[in-house]
Amino acid sequence: MKPITILGIESSCDDTSAAVLRDRCVLSNIIANQSVHEKYGGVVPELASRAHQSNIVPVVDQAIQQAGISLNEIDAIAYTLGPGLMGALMVGSSFAKGLSLGLNIPLIEAHHMKAHVLAHLILDKDQENPEFPFLCLTVSGGHTQLLIVKSPTEFEIIGQTRDDAAGEAFDKTAKIIGLPYPGGPLIDKYALKGDPNKFKFSKPSIPDLDFSFSGIKTSVLYSVRNHVKENPSFIDENRHDLSASIQKTIVDTLMNKVHDAIEQTGIKSIAIAGGVSANSALRKAILDLRIAGCEVFIPKFEYCTDNAAMIAVHGHYLYLDKTFGNLSSAPKARYAI
Repeated sequence: MKPITILGIESSCDDTSAAVLRDRCVLSNIIANQSVHEKYGGVVPELASRAHQSNIVPVVDQAIQQAGISLNEIDAIAYTLGPGLMGALMVGSSFAKGLSLGLNIPLIEAHHMKAHVLAHLILDKDQENPEFPFLCLTVSGGHTQLLIVKSPTEFEIIGQTRDDAAGEAFDKTAKIIGLPYPGGPLIDKYALKGDPNKFKFSKPSIPDLDFSFSGIKTSVLYSVRNHVKENPSFIDENRHDLSASIQKTIVDTLMNKVHDAIEQTGIKSIAIAGGVSANSALRKAILDLRIAGCEVFIPKFEYCTDNAAMIAVHGHYLYLDKTFGNLSSAPKARYAI
C-alpha cells in the first residue's frame, strides 16, 4: 500500500504551524510563535491574524523542505477548521484551500480539539500509543473536557467545564500574583520551589463529571487582596508558595474528576492532551494513576501545545475514512465535538 503523506496546517490561535506526516510518522513539525501578544497580557485576535499572514508561507515552505519531500508527494492537506479565533482560522483555511486547488489534491477539515487527542496516535519512538477505548483529559487555554475515545473518529464527551477552562484559570491567577502572560508555565516554574499546602483556595463542587474554574479565580483574587491590605509586600514574599498552592488547587480539581471517570466507566487507560498537559504537576498526578493499575499516556512536549503534527495525524485518519472537505466550508470559531 502506498504511504500516505499529509501536510498539516494549524492556525487556530497565536501559533502558525505546518507539519508533514508520512503514515503517522513526523517528517517535520514547524511552529512560529507570536511574541507580540505578551505586552497586552493575552492574545489580540487582529494581531494574531496579521502575524499568521506573515508566517504561513515561510512556515509551510520550511516544513516541506525539512521533510525532504516535493509538493507532488503530498496526498492531502489537513487544516484546522475550528474551533479558534475566526481571523486566525481564516488565514490557515484560505492558504490550505488555495494549495489544495493548485495541487489538485484532497482537502481535509480537522477539528482542533480532536487533533489534540489524536496527537497520542503519532508514531514516535519516544511516545507510546494507547489502545481503544481510552479516557482523555483534554486541558487547554480555551477548553477542559473529559472524553471517551472509542476510535480515531469516534469521541464521547462525558464531562466539560461549565465556565472557564483550566488553562485560563492558570493564566488569570498568574496575573493576580504579578506574573506576565502567558502565566501558566510561570506558575509551574515558581511552584517548584513553593509549598502547595501553604494557602487554601476554594474548590468547586460540580455534579457529575463537569468542571468549573471561575470560583478558583475569585477565591485567589479575594485571598490575595486581603493579604495585600495587611502586607503590601505579600505577593513578592509569597510568590512561590502562591504558585504552588494555585497549581495544586487546579490540578486536584482536574484529577478528582479523572478518578470519578475511571470509577464510572471502568476504563483504566488514561491520556492527557492540550497545552496544560505540559504542566509538571498534572503530569505527575496522571503518572501516579499507575499505582492504581492504570495505563497512562502523556504526549511529548512538542505535541502538547498547538502544532500541525496533531492536525496531520487527524487528517491521516480522515483520509483513510475518505472524509474530505470542500472549498465552500467556512471556519468555525465554535465547533462542538
